[in-house]
Amino acid sequence: MDIYEDVPHPGTHPRPRALATEAVHAGRDDLAALGLHAPPIDLSTTYPSADSRAEAARIDTFAADGVLDDGPPVYGRLGNPTVARFETALARLEGAESAVAFASGMAALTAVLLVRLGAGLRHVVAVRPLYGCSDHLLTAGALGSEVTWVDPAGIADAIRADTGLVMVESPANPTLAEVDLRAVAHASGSVPLLADNTFATPVLQRPVESGARLVLHSATKYLGGHGDVLGGVVACDEEFARELRKVRFATGGVLHPLAGYLLLRGLSTLPVRVRAASATAAEIARRLAADPRVTRVHYPRIGGAMVAFEVAGDPHAVTAGVGLITPAVSLGSVDSLIQHPASISHRIVAADDRRAAGVSDRLLRLSVGLEDVEDLWADLDQALGRETAPELLSGVSGARPAPEPAATPPA
Repeated sequence: MDIYEDVPHPGTHPRPRALATEAVHAGRDDLAALGLHAPPIDLSTTYPSADSRAEAARIDTFAADGVLDDGPPVYGRLGNPTVARFETALARLEGAESAVAFASGMAALTAVLLVRLGAGLRHVVAVRPLYGCSDHLLTAGALGSEVTWVDPAGIADAIRADTGLVMVESPANPTLAEVDLRAVAHASGSVPLLADNTFATPVLQRPVESGARLVLHSATKYLGGHGDVLGGVVACDEEFARELRKVRFATGGVLHPLAGYLLLRGLSTLPVRVRAASATAAEIARRLAADPRVTRVHYPRIGGAMVAFEVAGDPHAVTAGVGLITPAVSLGSVDSLIQHPASISHRIVAADDRRAAGVSDRLLRLSVGLEDVEDLWADLDQALGRETAPELLSGVSGARPAPEPAATPPA
């Protein structure tokens, strides 16, 4: 059982909370005192202020240190009470001091880079694979940054005087490759480590506990969990959060209050969803590993609801052949999704870089949802077709039997 730090409960003494309890109650502790059960949605873009001198002082304070006091809100771009509830809850789940939410995962990553660029630190050390658009943002240098791509063992040697960030994703998109976060954090030294935790979620790992200063989520995925909300969030220490808030105010990449409400609601079922989908994914990975139509299966040691596999035949025929599973980008929803990374999520990455990072042209990425495992397997089985392994493997260079995937993660 995951136990969190002491949390004050109205009318009781503080005591540790378990993950499932924190997921349900974090960000909502004040509701009973307010006479509410469900969190309210504050859709206001602006708020009345009769004392303009006081407001000027508050805004000056925010501009200087990224903090607003506990007074009434000022303007939606500075902050929103509904979004703040989601930020509080996510920070609690990740074991971080603070969290800052954005309009998307890419807006969140952009804000992190802008904070470091503003400090004169333009160099990033990163490990492939990353999500395709994260890779592109770093490689293109659109913000004025420069990236050095390394293997995890090369991080320490790649750090320069102007290195402002080390970035990894574990399990990685789309190959599910894992890195030792504690070792990477040690190699990063004083340079902040940003770990993209979108695939694992705090249910499976909390990178802050391994030394990461920044934890990035595409909240669109598992945190929302229903494919109906777009958002991003960075969990971090309060010092870095203040800088992120100032960037968010200046650039306008704010999370809409309705999205904040949906994400807070999504967190309440996050442990149940992730664990149920992970159990199904482990079984799907096991069956794929034993299937002669599949040449390789990627499934992380820590478990999870993502499975990647390479087919001996045509991957496009598989995505076109599914019926129950939706052929679509994104992941982490209650329903299962499948996509061909080389064509979609990682198309923006140069082909040679994709392949060097293990993203082969025959790789498929499956996001396992909450459907029954037998129904999902029946759909995959018919989509994979009836061809036999010898006929398929004859023209595939380097094909080899699929390894046994990791065991089902503990519930």
